[in-house]
Amino acid sequence: MKVIDTIKKSKSALFTFELLPPLKGHTIQEIYDTIDPLIEFNPAYINITYHQQEVIYKTRTDGFLEKRVIRKRPGTVAIAAAIQNKYKITVVPHMICGGFTKEETEDALIDFHFLGINNLLVLRGDPLKGARLFIAEKGGHSHSSELIEQIMNLNKGKYLNEDLIDAMPTDFSVGVAGYPEKHVEAPNIDMDLEYLKLKVDKGAEYIVTQMFFENQTFYRFVDKCRKIEINVPIIPGIKPVSTLNDIALLPQTFHIDLPNDLIREIKKCKTNKDVRQVGVEWATNQSKELIKSGVPGIHYYTLDQSDNIKKIAQAIF
Repeated sequence: MKVIDTIKKSKSALFTFELLPPLKGHTIQEIYDTIDPLIEFNPAYINITYHQQEVIYKTRTDGFLEKRVIRKRPGTVAIAAAIQNKYKITVVPHMICGGFTKEETEDALIDFHFLGINNLLVLRGDPLKGARLFIAEKGGHSHSSELIEQIMNLNKGKYLNEDLIDAMPTDFSVGVAGYPEKHVEAPNIDMDLEYLKLKVDKGAEYIVTQMFFENQTFYRFVDKCRKIEINVPIIPGIKPVSTLNDIALLPQTFHIDLPNDLIREIKKCKTNKDVRQVGVEWATNQSKELIKSGVPGIHYYTLDQSDNIKKIAQAIF
């Protein structure tokens, strides 16, 4: 079923979560070990992230540097198919612009279509590690709105090769990311929302937000969206804090603010186990308030550790 249809038909807030593909050399059992404890809460769908390749430089025997492109994690096609086959749950693989030409993107979309995977979360993706700016692959997309347009063209049966005879349309449903505290590269929140509206106008049917730790931040974001006629469902994204280093790492990595009350609670902790409990309690309170306000669902960022998400789900769902 399409995610947008699930959202519209549901009479209560949906429980969903996101997974990282395992590192190369690891097995898919790690994914299953994350999913299994959460199955009892009937997740409406499971998202699977995708990460662009990295560029590293190795010193050769002659002293010169050799450029190598590596992928630390496998792609999402096989993982999405495996999860869908094992659990009979809707999967939502991430599609990104970075590292792909339009032709490679079309090939991946055809693979998903053949597998009956018709839900996608479309993102531009981060710059290459160590780079300050995002640079599109030659012949690729620079913006997620362009990628959405390509997907919508496939839904109309319009492929890159216009000479195809009797080309069949695909049937993809697309979600996109929203940033309650604005995307780090946007000059201001209003311009960021204009970009978001463009993605919706191009065909995105719902929005999943970046993590946030104060619900008022989410409410303000939704209000701003509605004022500029972004009227699709907006699903809040929640990540419970889990380590003592989160005070520094989360703002640095995701460009978000942590509220003072949460920081004070983390600073009282002596161990990561203590912080993990603080994270559970904080996210549980966030979730209860969000559901009371009428959100269509809550999307949890697991980072492939589900013990804390299970505790939250037990209290909420």
